[in-house]
Amino acid sequence: MDSGDRIRVERSGEQYEGVCMPSTTEDHVVLKLDGGYNIGIEREESHVEVLDSGVYDIDSEVDGDESSVVEIDPDLPTISLISTGGTIASTVDYRTGAVTSQFDAEDVLRAVPDLAGRANYRGRVVANILSENMTPEIWQDLAWAVHDEIENGADGVVVMHGTDTMQYTASALAFMLDTPVPIVFTGSQRSADRPSSDNVMNAVCAVEAAMSDCAEVLVCMHATENDTRCALHRGTRVRKDHTSRRNAFETIGNEPLGEVEYATETVTFQQPYDERGSTTLDIAPDLETDVELLKSTPGMDGAFLDLCDGKAGIVIEGTGLGHINTKFIDHIARLTDDGTAVVMTSQCLDGRVCDRVYDTGRDLLEAGVIEGETMLPGTAMVKLMWTLANRSSVRETMQTSLAGEITERSVPWT
Repeated sequence: MDSGDRIRVERSGEQYEGVCMPSTTEDHVVLKLDGGYNIGIEREESHVEVLDSGVYDIDSEVDGDESSVVEIDPDLPTISLISTGGTIASTVDYRTGAVTSQFDAEDVLRAVPDLAGRANYRGRVVANILSENMTPEIWQDLAWAVHDEIENGADGVVVMHGTDTMQYTASALAFMLDTPVPIVFTGSQRSADRPSSDNVMNAVCAVEAAMSDCAEVLVCMHATENDTRCALHRGTRVRKDHTSRRNAFETIGNEPLGEVEYATETVTFQQPYDERGSTTLDIAPDLETDVELLKSTPGMDGAFLDLCDGKAGIVIEGTGLGHINTKFIDHIARLTDDGTAVVMTSQCLDGRVCDRVYDTGRDLLEAGVIEGETMLPGTAMVKLMWTLANRSSVRETMQTSLAGEITERSVPWT
């Protein structure tokens, strides 16, 4: 048997069928199962039957003449596809058994052929990283890339991004860019080699959203566990609430801004939004990166606050209405006296920070803490980075909604 063959392996009364993958040891057979997962089976006492030879080509060399060409239709809008990594436009490399990200427009169309004929596409790579390795410097590179694509005539932008930190990057671009066209983030919770992959539907719905009338930064992901529709979340009000479910993203404090029906390709909006062309393209990419996000917990070690001495800013994810242990209030006062901007948010999933109800809150206000209103803690951290680098009045800016990050009233929406 060779890598790329479809085989059946029987061992200890169990039977496994899939595509033979390269193995790092001679003692194991590696199979890619039809469900997308790789398993290793000890060769000893195993019976292997080759069902079909050469099912997948595993040659490491690629004939450049076989690369596809994206045809231009002057009657279609132009959508820029920008990749930062992740699995949204990934394919299986049967030479290694791994799922690899694809980058240029031709690669994306090969990975998600359902995108063909909807728009003209341009492809661009900003990074090739796992999203947990995202940095503020890459946010800046991405903001410039999106700005350039729009300046060069893109009618919309789709950013392919890993899901783990997508909410941070979406917030960063919402503050750094004034955009006349939609900027839509999308990703994939499950890789392209799994039958339950969400990459095709998310990509198609993201392109439809990028051609819509909503000129804001959006996150487009499954609205339900079924392949029916994608939710369009405002980039500053969304968070990932589940590790692996396809509908992992949620708008906090309100309904999603809109949705895309997959079958009918219909885009609708439930909330007010900035319309296409109503804003002039502009960029303010500077960030003060000396900012930390600190979570208040019972019994927290004061050494965490010691590490914040001299920081440009910190965001505290406080308890309830925005509290932290009273023994830390004097330290917080010293921080603000030394010029550190301290913003209080809540680790509750919804609601407004209000430090005027209890004594602790009143003492925090006296210590110079800025109430973070209804901002999500991660969004507040990103906004503080941007505010410190771009605005003179930190308190006023942090308490003013710039990109829908602060809801006007704290009322139930269900």
